[in-house]
Amino acid sequence: MIQPPGRFYFRAAIFSSLVALGLFTTFPAAAADESRAKFQGVSVLPGKTISATVPLSAEEKTYAAIGGNQVPASAVAVLAVPPGFDPRKSWQVLVVFSTSDFQRENRGDIFFYVTEALSEGWLVLTGDGPERPRDDSTGWRAAMTLAALDALHRSFPGSSKWPLACAGISGGAKRACLIAPLLALTGNRVAGLYLAGVNEDLLAEGYRKFHPGRDFLNTKIFITSGQSDKIATPAQTERVMRSMQTDGFRQVRLETFPEGHNVKRPLTRAALRWFHSP
Repeated sequence: MIQPPGRFYFRAAIFSSLVALGLFTTFPAAAADESRAKFQGVSVLPGKTISATVPLSAEEKTYAAIGGNQVPASAVAVLAVPPGFDPRKSWQVLVVFSTSDFQRENRGDIFFYVTEALSEGWLVLTGDGPERPRDDSTGWRAAMTLAALDALHRSFPGSSKWPLACAGISGGAKRACLIAPLLALTGNRVAGLYLAGVNEDLLAEGYRKFHPGRDFLNTKIFITSGQSDKIATPAQTERVMRSMQTDGFRQVRLETFPEGHNVKRPLTRAALRWFHSP
């Protein structure tokens, strides 16, 4: 059974800033422009963020039920695509995870990454439930994320072969560690993990649970550490890196910056470029 990671405090930014920046907009399918590429029936708007209702498969409903949750029929998928997006071409996808603290949902953390991701030619994708669950377990998050990826693959033929990376800060980084092996097991090309402010290594747990194969040990792992971070201290973050290396992960990179518990934008750009490099 999938178990949820611990809940960890981090400095939360204001979700309404997405709206103020014009990066988060919901566009109903009824208003879609038929000439545009569509995500689950909703027209994509390059440089903007859209949301769509996406169905859950039978397997995804099983994950969602963990912890006694009432299982919904659908999830809410949020997608941002870069300028010049053409679904006939190959792209990279950044899948974002958040902590459960402050009742945060995955889509609430998009703003940490969206500016750099879109400028580097990456799509940004999240999946959440239509309502908050009784138990915000890793199973719940996995179900909603898989449903969002399924919708991406249905909407854009060939996208199942696009490489993806998982990103998160604090508890979101731990969720990425637990769920990324499942994404690989279900046929997704996991190219990297971007882990900010992480103080515990849960990647080996996810690897042992889902058995995605030894090739997963080649996944690029980019860890960032704030030198003034009191939640994920530099010493804890370095232990995470060494633990992953001991567990057999071959490409683990740790980068530091002077500030505290946050996502450092220049390092986001560096991570995405590294994931996309040969």
